Amino acid sequence: MLGLYSVPPFLTLCCFLCLAGLTLYRGTKTKTNRLFLMLCILASLLYGAILLEFNAPSAEQALFVSRIDHLFIIFLTPLYLHFFFSYLAVKKHRWIVGMAYAYTFVLMVFVPTPYFVSHMEKHAFGYFARAGILYPLFGFGGLAVTFSSLFLIYIQMKTEQNQTKKNRLVYVMIGFGVMGVLTGLNFLPIHGIPVYPPGNFSFIPLSIFAVGLFKHDLLDMGILIKKSIVYSILTALLTCFYAFLVIFVNRVFTAFIISDSIIFPLCFFLFITFIFGPLKHGVQSLVDLLFSRSSYDYQATLKALSRQIVSLLDIETIGGQLLSTIDGAMRVRNGELFLNMDRKGNPPVFRRMAENKGEMPSCGSVNLDILVSYLMSTTQPVFQNDLAQQRQPKDIRKVAIWMQQEGWVVGFPLVFGDHMNAVLFMGEKRSGEGYTRDDMDLLETLCSQSALAIENAKAYEQVEALNVRLEEKVAERTQALKNALAEKERTQEQLIRSESLAAIGQLVAGVAHELNNPLAGAISLIQTSVEDLEELNLSGPHIDPTTIDDMKFADKELRRARDIVRSLLDLSRQTDTYAEKVDINVVVRDALQILHNQYKNLNIPISNKFKKNLPLIHGNFAALGQVVVNIVKNAIQSVKNNNGEIIIHTYHDSREDEVVFRCSDKGPGIPESIQKDIFKPFFTTKEVGSGTGLGLYICHEIVKKHRGRLAFKSKVGKRTCFSVRLPAFSSI
Repeated sequence: MLGLYSVPPFLTLCCFLCLAGLTLYRGTKTKTNRLFLMLCILASLLYGAILLEFNAPSAEQALFVSRIDHLFIIFLTPLYLHFFFSYLAVKKHRWIVGMAYAYTFVLMVFVPTPYFVSHMEKHAFGYFARAGILYPLFGFGGLAVTFSSLFLIYIQMKTEQNQTKKNRLVYVMIGFGVMGVLTGLNFLPIHGIPVYPPGNFSFIPLSIFAVGLFKHDLLDMGILIKKSIVYSILTALLTCFYAFLVIFVNRVFTAFIISDSIIFPLCFFLFITFIFGPLKHGVQSLVDLLFSRSSYDYQATLKALSRQIVSLLDIETIGGQLLSTIDGAMRVRNGELFLNMDRKGNPPVFRRMAENKGEMPSCGSVNLDILVSYLMSTTQPVFQNDLAQQRQPKDIRKVAIWMQQEGWVVGFPLVFGDHMNAVLFMGEKRSGEGYTRDDMDLLETLCSQSALAIENAKAYEQVEALNVRLEEKVAERTQALKNALAEKERTQEQLIRSESLAAIGQLVAGVAHELNNPLAGAISLIQTSVEDLEELNLSGPHIDPTTIDDMKFADKELRRARDIVRSLLDLSRQTDTYAEKVDINVVVRDALQILHNQYKNLNIPISNKFKKNLPLIHGNFAALGQVVVNIVKNAIQSVKNNNGEIIIHTYHDSREDEVVFRCSDKGPGIPESIQKDIFKPFFTTKEVGSGTGLGLYICHEIVKKHRGRLAFKSKVGKRTCFSVRLPAFSSI
């Protein structure tokens, strides 16, 4: 049966075994956790061996156990140093760790010899090792490593700005730092000083370290505080203390007669009843004080948010209210929300919001979709430390780095059905304390409530949008009907005007035909009269020469009138045949003859560049003349107010075997906004009553019937060029 002196090392052994089991279950993902696990295992071997030595039946057995144990525990020194270098992320002077391991391997040769442990001494508490001549090399090395590690922690505590990390360092210093000092002080009994080994009381700093482990997640294991578990552990410890007290009292009072009386157990029972109950209650109060100093009313917070967001129908307002509620309840340093602004079930489009910061910029180079996909697959909160583990995919680790840079500790998905409405990120608390299980339960409930409220707001917005779109469609349909009615009236008016113009054209053609005969007779009579007068003057000057010149001028003008009439007849000839051979130069000249009176008084220079011996065109002379007249007439109207110039050019494109007519004007050009509409029927930019909007449309249709192409290029404010390309007769 274990003696009273064996209780402290037993409690220390239990602490190390619990820490090792917890690390093995939750925290072996990182190098630091693996080093911590090995440290706990070696420390468990140390205190297990101390228990065996204290209760060994002989010095020889205790010496055997001690030497076997020291083969392993001498590695506690370099392992202790290695752990702190890794935990504190010390990158300089890492060679010291290697030197410590090498030094320990050399020292390991002397462990089984009397130079390291010479013999075992009998003390009141049991057998304990006596140091050999080389043991100080191990003892002082351990003390040096302990104090250097404490110095590193102290330096980092002074420079650390993050309150949570600073709180972690405090618990690590009190826990493992003090434990290292106590273990190092074991050199006193080892060197013959008859004192109880101080290292056996390491369970005290280890208990403090365990509090920090649960409260601040010291080793990034993702452990959350659950007070019920802490209550259970402390209750178990109190039970152990009760059992120890029973054993102690039994040992102390076993020699007294009163121990055999019923009075003794009755008094002891009353003592335990009135002491143990209040002690348990006091311990629970201490736990509440340690883990819930900034406590809040869970139900009140939840009801307050539910009442506030139930009537809200704006997504951003709901998000702001959620952040405000969390900040008021938990006092976090930074809480940010990424709202999914997509309303139609498309890929999520997140906008960043932050409490008291308004809308924030986007996420930069980090692809938030990666984290969203991960959250959708888990539907659980994620901790930055968990995402940073080496076993995670590379993209997830990038998100973890991004969360660390932003100062976020945990992320919560706001999911409704299969749709991610938002992502909530929470930073550390202002108090520097970690998130408890109660915190997580509250946050998950608040996120669920907010996800539902956001979904309701989206549904309301969709209904509102449908109403607005319905009203807009009704207005659009009404306006479309009005426009169709106006277009119908305008089209009817233009058709009437077109029919009138066609009738006038037929009348003009008839008049021109009737004028052709009298003009021919008048020209013939004048020519005969001029010849007679010239013959009469040969015999003597009987007639004034001025009279003859006037008659010749009249003949010339009558011929020009005849040419105009002939051109008008040619261009107005109504026929559907496209089989005649047409010279494009003749078509252009006749068109210019028709338009001469429209531009002769406008001071518009028209340059003609007619290519001689052009191939003939297989087509309709009158129809092509109508095309040229319309194009040139539009050019005249375009430049008459701008003092522009018109250039008419005909040539043969031998490469395409096409005859080309080109009309360029240096006018204001055609605006880009209407260029796509100029060949549409009834489209015109002229004032009402000045045009039908059919000219270019008819030209386009005529050219298309000739298997040609009508195109234009226009530069606003500079020029416009229309070109008609028709296949040559030889290529047909």
